[in-house]
Amino acid sequence: MRHRVAGRAFGRTANHRKALLRNLVTSLFDHLKIETTSAKAKEARKLAERVITLGKKGDLHSRRLALSHVPNKNIITKLFTEIAPNIERDSGYLRVVKSRYRPGDNSDMAILEFVDYDLLKNSTTEEKEKETTKEEKTKKEK
Repeated sequence: MRHRVAGRAFGRTANHRKALLRNLVTSLFDHLKIETTSAKAKEARKLAERVITLGKKGDLHSRRLALSHVPNKNIITKLFTEIAPNIERDSGYLRVVKSRYRPGDNSDMAILEFVDYDLLKNSTTEEKEKETTKEEKTKKEK
């Protein structure tokens, strides 16, 4: 009996499952939107929302806790500097939208994305443009 047993196992060992969820969350923070199976999206949403809440706090302890969940310094830096400051809600940062059935095995696919996807996408592209203009100015000065 599975009474009160939370989470999905995905037919994997604990380490494999942990790596899978870390990779999904890393890709989500990198691209702001991913497509995966709906079961994986729902599990990744749990982990991602915890890490986003840590990103909104923004202190050193939160950063270290976030790194323990997703051990990628570049992604955590992006989360704490670009993504989390632009989120204005207290919870419910992500949505799971069912999209299609995968042709190979007819598995139901879903898109996991930020609720404020358009705002985040625009803010990250603006920051990248600012960085490129700063680099061009420094090159011209040299």
